[in-house]
Amino acid sequence: MITNQQKDIAQSCMHFALKNGCQEVRVSLIASEATALEYRNEQLDKLQQSTENKLFIELFVDNRKGSFTTNRLQPAEVHKHITEGIAATRFLGEDPHFRLPHSDRYYKGDGYDLELYDANYPNISIDQKMELLRNANAEVLGKDPRLISVTSTFDDNRTAEYTIASNGLEEENIDSAFTLSSEVALKTDTDARPESFWYDSHLFWHQLDKQGIAQKALQRALGKIGQRQAPSGRYQMLLDNTQASRMVSPIISAMMGTALQQKNSFLLNKLGSPIASPLLSITDTPHLKQSFGARWCDGEGVATQLRSLVSEGLLNAYFINTYNAGKMQMTPTVSAPSVLQFALGDKSFDELLAGVQRGIWVSGFNGGNTNPATGDFSFGVEGFLIENGTIVQPVGEMNITGNLLNLWNNLLAVGNDPRQNSPWKVPSFLFGDVAFNGV
Repeated sequence: MITNQQKDIAQSCMHFALKNGCQEVRVSLIASEATALEYRNEQLDKLQQSTENKLFIELFVDNRKGSFTTNRLQPAEVHKHITEGIAATRFLGEDPHFRLPHSDRYYKGDGYDLELYDANYPNISIDQKMELLRNANAEVLGKDPRLISVTSTFDDNRTAEYTIASNGLEEENIDSAFTLSSEVALKTDTDARPESFWYDSHLFWHQLDKQGIAQKALQRALGKIGQRQAPSGRYQMLLDNTQASRMVSPIISAMMGTALQQKNSFLLNKLGSPIASPLLSITDTPHLKQSFGARWCDGEGVATQLRSLVSEGLLNAYFINTYNAGKMQMTPTVSAPSVLQFALGDKSFDELLAGVQRGIWVSGFNGGNTNPATGDFSFGVEGFLIENGTIVQPVGEMNITGNLLNLWNNLLAVGNDPRQNSPWKVPSFLFGDVAFNGV
C-alpha cells in the first residue's frame, strides 16, 4: 500500500527538517482503507468507503517538541509545513526530556512474519459484505414477536505504516481487520426496551464468524426481560469474558508512564509489591502470530519483548516511554502493552457459575468511573442473580462500589475461556465480597 515514491517523500521530509533547525525528527507515513456498512432490518442504512494517506511528523527543536499531520504529500507543500512547524515549535516551553529513544533500543527488522494481514482483502466485494449483513439480520427477523429491530454492521480496514527516525529507525508494517456485529431491541409488556449486541472480529476474512452473531444478540436481549434490582449487599461477582476487561483496564492505565509521572496512579511505587490475589498473572506477549495487537516495536520504534507484568499478584513492570523515563529518572521500557495473556484456571464459565452460592453475574456495565489516583470505583451494572449455582433472575439498575486493589485481592477464580478477538485475551473472573447497591 505504501509505494517507494511515498517512502522517498518521507525520507526527504526528514532530511529537510534536519537541515532547517531540527536536532531530531520522526516521520510516519500511514496509508489506510476502510469500509463500513449497516443494515437495519431489511434495509441498507449505511455504506461508507474511505481511503487516507497522511504524514505524521514530530519535530525536536532546541529541547522542544512539535508535531503536525498532513494529507498533502507533495514535497513542496510538506516542506512548507515543516518550516512553519519548526518556527511554531520554538514558541513552546523548553523541556530537556523531549528526545528520541536511544538507537540501541530500536527494532532492527530481524523478526519473523507476525501474519497480521489478509492478502485477500482487496478481493472481498461489497456484494459479499452486504450479503453477510442480510444473512445476519435474517437469522432473527420474524423469529420472535417481541423483536422491534435488528441492526447489523460490518467494518473492515487495512492499514500500512512506514516510520523513520533521524537516529536510525526504519520500520514498516501492515495489518487488516474485519468485524461483524448485531444489535437487537425488544418490546415488552412494560416500558422497558431490552437491548443487546454481539460481535466477532478477526484479522482474516475466512476466520470471521459469519453465522450466529444476531442469534446471540437476540438471546442476550431476551435474557434481560424482567430485570429488577436485587437487595443491596455483598455478593460474589462473576465477570464473563466479554466484560472482564472493564476491571483489567484501570490496572493497565495505572501502569502507564504518564499516570505515574503525574502521580495519578494507584500503582505508584508498587513495583515488586502484591497488588492482587496470587491467582492473577498477566504477561505481555507482543510476538504472538495472527493476533490483534501483535507488533515488533511500539509507537516509538522501541523493540518489544515478552514481559511479565503481574506474576502471582506481584507487580513486575510499568510502561514508561522515553519522555516519562527522563522526567522520572527511570529506565524506559515500552510505551504501551501489546498482547495481554493471563494465567488461566481450569474451569469454564458455566463451571464457575455453578460454584457460585450467592452472587451476581455482571453481563454489562452502564457507566461509572474510577479514581485513577486511589483506585476507588463506582459502576452501574446489569446481569443475573445467582443462588446455589443457578440463575434465579435478571438484575438491572444496580451499582458496584469499592477499591480496585481490594477487588483484585479478592479474586477467587480465573476461567479458562479467553476471547481471542482483541489484543487482551481476558478470561472470566470470579471475585468475592463485592458491594452491590440495589433495593
